[in-house]
Amino acid sequence: MCKDPAMRSKGRPPRHEVAVLALPETMAYEVGLPDQFLGSAVDAEGNRLYRVRVASLDGGPVRTSAGYSLLPEHDASILETAQTVVLPGIYGTSAMTAGTVPDELAGLLRRTAGRSRLVSICTGAFVLAAAGLLDGRRATTHWVHSPAFGRLFPQVDLDPDVLFVDEGDVLTSAGNAAGIDLLLHVIRRDHGSEVASRVARRSVVAPWREGGQSQFIERPVLEAGDSGTAATRAWALERLGEPLTLADLAEHAHMSVRTFTRRFREEAGLSATRWLVQQRVALARRLLESTDVPVERVAADAGFGTTASLRQHLHAAIGVAPLAYRRTYRGPVADPM
Repeated sequence: MCKDPAMRSKGRPPRHEVAVLALPETMAYEVGLPDQFLGSAVDAEGNRLYRVRVASLDGGPVRTSAGYSLLPEHDASILETAQTVVLPGIYGTSAMTAGTVPDELAGLLRRTAGRSRLVSICTGAFVLAAAGLLDGRRATTHWVHSPAFGRLFPQVDLDPDVLFVDEGDVLTSAGNAAGIDLLLHVIRRDHGSEVASRVARRSVVAPWREGGQSQFIERPVLEAGDSGTAATRAWALERLGEPLTLADLAEHAHMSVRTFTRRFREEAGLSATRWLVQQRVALARRLLESTDVPVERVAADAGFGTTASLRQHLHAAIGVAPLAYRRTYRGPVADPM
């Protein structure tokens, strides 16, 4: 609930209340992300849409993983009126080593979950899981810590490949840069793509990033040669409008489907099917941004076949429908003269 009388007296809608809970050994960089992104979101009249405040449990200093302490202006009582609570990542502590948090913290988060949206960045997911708030839910965290997370919290449906997961009232992100992706997604979900894109441009970041964190996982560097899938990927990019199948790709690479599937994932970091969908979405976006051809033609040229299929995949990838995307991101039409 907004308690800013000045805003109400001017007839402006109340701002969405955001509380950032900085726990011991918090990631200092991530503590500042909500204010930088949510705090800079404004409507068409320039009114700020979120009020972001930082708290520690007792209002006192909290040590960061960077070796210095922060002094938030608030204590955990602000969580009582917060509509969104953000948990930045932590390093070490019992949440990451034993899968536990103090009873006081667990109780606070459980009470908060009944009235607020919970957002974790990076290893903040360990805290939510230790409080029992991710049981039976899909979630993610930094890929480096995914094996430990899986061992500590087998009851959580961990997806280590994605940049973030939106479960409605609980959202989790991968590494700290993926926290930016998640915060922009929150803005997009709350206020639409135009507002989120303004925030992204202001901070000089992409409004969204393709793919998931699997592309950043450390892997052995494969030897270049004719046995790889790079040539097939290049071949497929020239034929995205055609009904390519996994068997077609494997045949071009002169491999069995099983071998091709394994090699493709090793080299590209994701399955051939997911890669193909990502490339088709990217092509559809370029066509929507740079041409005036009908959406039906965009769907066909990008290999989706129907507008319904294009709409489904575009919305799954970036949260908007084709026509809305075109209205928002269409560049100026070139002067034929």
